[in-house]
Amino acid sequence: MPYRNKTYVCFDGDTDIHYYYLMRAWRQNDGLSFNFFDAHDLNTARDTSLTESIKRQLRERLKNSKILVVLIGEKTRYLYRFVRWEMEQALDLDLPIVGVNLNRLRQQDPSRCPPVIRDKLVVHVSFNAAILQHALENWPTTHLTYQRQNRSGPHYYSLDVYNGLGL
Repeated sequence: MPYRNKTYVCFDGDTDIHYYYLMRAWRQNDGLSFNFFDAHDLNTARDTSLTESIKRQLRERLKNSKILVVLIGEKTRYLYRFVRWEMEQALDLDLPIVGVNLNRLRQQDPSRCPPVIRDKLVVHVSFNAAILQHALENWPTTHLTYQRQNRSGPHYYSLDVYNGLGL
């Protein structure tokens, strides 16, 4: 298996791409301690390609990833062609998953959370650089510990964690 060091970001490309671009901007901002190795930098999957060709390229990105970030917007739960498929692939690969609520809710939002990850071992956070960086750094280890303990279902960080990050 190749060394996994990438962060795969899954999102509604039609309505939520600006949040992904904002994450990339956080990474470039010297005033923020936000960083991630973007799996989307590995190869190009063009909208005009055939579905199977796109999925092949996305699968390669996922195989090189250590964590999946799902940007959960208003329509994310209804997307099946790629977004649901990406989450299913991540689950099959046992990737830790961070659900990021674009409405800033700090725990799972049952009305927006995609059903495929609703009952899975996923940490849910608000859309903010500090808590997302915390999740990227800490959730993979916690996820593995929880898996070994046979724990499942949605998780979230306590108010103390948010307060400790100045949020």
